[in-house]
Amino acid sequence: MNPSGILILHKPRGMTSHDCVMKARRLFQTKKVGHTGTLDPDVNGVLPLCIGKATKVVEYMSGYSKEYVGEVTIGLSTSTEDSSGEIVESKKVEERWSTDFIKELLHLFVGDSIQIPPMYSAVKVNGKKLYEYARAGKEVERPRRNITIHEIELLSDEITYLNGRASFRFRVNCSKGTYVRTLAVDIGKKLGYPAHMSDLVRTSSGPYQLNESLTFEELEVRKENSTLHETLLPFDTAVNFLPKTVVDKGTEKLVKNGSVLQVKKGLEEFRFTVYNEEGECLAVYKRHPEKEGFVKPEKMFWTGEAT
Repeated sequence: MNPSGILILHKPRGMTSHDCVMKARRLFQTKKVGHTGTLDPDVNGVLPLCIGKATKVVEYMSGYSKEYVGEVTIGLSTSTEDSSGEIVESKKVEERWSTDFIKELLHLFVGDSIQIPPMYSAVKVNGKKLYEYARAGKEVERPRRNITIHEIELLSDEITYLNGRASFRFRVNCSKGTYVRTLAVDIGKKLGYPAHMSDLVRTSSGPYQLNESLTFEELEVRKENSTLHETLLPFDTAVNFLPKTVVDKGTEKLVKNGSVLQVKKGLEEFRFTVYNEEGECLAVYKRHPEKEGFVKPEKMFWTGEAT
């Protein structure tokens, strides 16, 4: 049986998201593996991988909000905005801030804002990734993007002061496309100092949590024990956020044929998943853009083939 499902990988530091896809392909012996958004090499944590039939839900996962736990260090900025880059600016921290002051400062970032991604990032400009320009020593205009900070809280009981620098840990829940490295730099700017992200872990991506994730070492053991495929979650866990409708046998046949359906009870939502009475997720349907009162398939999951 071909592997199919969502793997909640605990991505190690030092590997790119592409590296993880290649390694998962070898582990599961399949070419059908895709990731749902890059995670920087210096960051570890949750990286959901879609395997086999589950690659069909990648587009629904790209918009997930993410949660991170990180550490910001004030008094030093780097070329990459994290601890791996070259020092750009250094300024000794003279102030002593209370935790209450930092909590209030962090709260200022909650809500919608515009962020400019760092030069060392995978954002593309004219077909090339920004980090390619950066490595070539070229500065290009970066696209501004709208982001949302849903929550941000201070985790440290006290601010750490060492060698003229200050640091503290925090947790942030944010929209897709948010660079927490850049958030760290912006926190420093609010305090009047250069800053960088000195540590970062992604603790969740959409519904998938760090405590559910598996390392490559754990996956290797599962493979030796012939339980590797059991690590995969059903693909429809990725679309659980959509409204769900269960159809009768007659409608099930129409859905399996990819038919346009007339709106009736259970089919009123703009976009929703369709299940049969056996609990199998057949498709995602959405309102027909041209025929009022009808819905059409947006993504078919049922193929008639064993997975």
